[in-house]
Amino acid sequence: MNQAAAQDFWDELRKLTQARIGLGRAGDALPTRRVLELAAAHAEARDAVHTPLDVASLTAAVTELGLGRPIHVRSRAADRSEYLRRPDLGRLPETDLAQELSPDGCDIAVILADGLSPRAVHEHGPAVLAALKDELAQRYRLAPPVIATQARVALGDHIGQALRADTVLVLIGERPGLSVADSLGVYLTHRPRPGCADSQRNCVSNIHPPEGLGYAAAAQVVAGLVAGARRLGRSGVELKDTSGRAEVAATAGRIIDT
Repeated sequence: MNQAAAQDFWDELRKLTQARIGLGRAGDALPTRRVLELAAAHAEARDAVHTPLDVASLTAAVTELGLGRPIHVRSRAADRSEYLRRPDLGRLPETDLAQELSPDGCDIAVILADGLSPRAVHEHGPAVLAALKDELAQRYRLAPPVIATQARVALGDHIGQALRADTVLVLIGERPGLSVADSLGVYLTHRPRPGCADSQRNCVSNIHPPEGLGYAAAAQVVAGLVAGARRLGRSGVELKDTSGRAEVAATAGRIIDT
């Protein structure tokens, strides 16, 4: 295969993935262009982790959705440095949540947490929340949203318990990689309480259109998991996403017909 044909081959494959493939060589190393691209991606990932969440801007965007003005909750991690060094502190609320939140009881509580990519929450959080509202608001009672900073997923257990929520959804920035720095995940925990294990949660991840999962598609999967958790009485490893079965069955039918 000559050089031009090889380049065409890799160019076509790169359209299907964000992975770094077919980068070429310059002697025993990568070409300078590829080295610089890698350095830029690494810097972007570091910025995504360390840049603090713009709470005021996010609060304004979330308020416009009509679910109520969000309350800001902090974890016990004092700053970003401590948050990264002490994951345990990110799982605990800074103050007594019973004094900050109104425990009126609700079907679903939604928390927008900065996690390891505040950028992801800022860029995708309001749109995902809007899609969730479209899917859930007609069937369930939604509590006013909560914004959580220096937060890990388990902080949502404390917030959900304080709100007396049947189910808590934590929209959180996922750990940036060298291909994606703004990926958002939604963690679902039914009957949240402090001490829940990760095996008691379900996650819909990789939300960052157009390359990743779209907002409407993510909300549909979450809605299916919420309904399943309520039927089953719990979330976690026993709760499965079945939203793709109809599509798989239809595809299989077309293959058989062919």
